[in-house]
Amino acid sequence: MTLTCTARMRRCRSRTRPACSAFTLTELIVVIVILAFSLLLAMINLFGLFGRSTFRAQVQDFVSAMRMGATAAAESDRRYEVIIDLSEQSYLLREITSPDLTVVLEEEIIVDNYFDENCRVAYVLFDDVDYSAEGESYTNDGVAKFRAGHSGWQYGGKIVFLDNDDQEYSVVVNRLNRMVKVEEGDVEILKPKAKDDLPF
Repeated sequence: MTLTCTARMRRCRSRTRPACSAFTLTELIVVIVILAFSLLLAMINLFGLFGRSTFRAQVQDFVSAMRMGATAAAESDRRYEVIIDLSEQSYLLREITSPDLTVVLEEEIIVDNYFDENCRVAYVLFDDVDYSAEGESYTNDGVAKFRAGHSGWQYGGKIVFLDNDDQEYSVVVNRLNRMVKVEEGDVEILKPKAKDDLPF
């Protein structure tokens, strides 16, 4: 009788257990295809976002360097200069310590950075006469310099950037209020009137 009870208990236990289910090969392949497709879409969106954020990050780093120079100059009697090299697609921020402005000493450099293919400088336009290294108010292949002193920017202007889609963005340097801001498109800048145009 003991054996039969044990046998009955085993039978009852086996009946109450749920049946084990398993994936078939077809179901497994369908799940893998769905996961791969989802991963592909996520990667495409991520790379697009990464490209846009890289452009924005590079422009923001440049604007931060410009603001850093203007702020440091306003809080001291020192002068700072942002040099943009359009042919090298690079820029640097330096504290001017030497009377010879054409020489950049290693110890003067605060920020030294490059733009990559996601962010290119198209041209620089100054709001006043002849301030690029070549002596012109417009340059698209040389060196452009913005200097800041205690009273603000020596001259203003705009730096026009292009992203991957050749969309234009302007970094506007306002010498009247020391503001440096980014605006979408190739914006117009105010130019001071020449002395001959003044009514008095």
